[in-house]
Amino acid sequence: MIELVFVSCLAAAPDQCRTQSLLYAPETGLMTCMIHGQAAIARWSQTHPGQIVRDWKCRMIDTREVRA
Repeated sequence: MIELVFVSCLAAAPDQCRTQSLLYAPETGLMTCMIHGQAAIARWSQTHPGQIVRDWKCRMIDTREVRA
């Protein structure tokens, strides 16, 4: 499974941040996540106007960890 991980911070308090993630279908590759990740973050930002995205990355996650 591919995970798009990003750090979002409150626009009014940039030191208050948290890690968020969006999951992609298992057949999605890392390259697809990297290509479409910026657009996904932009869509997320439009629905969360009080937050800013500081950093993002794509990574593979082990589904055994998710189930635990």
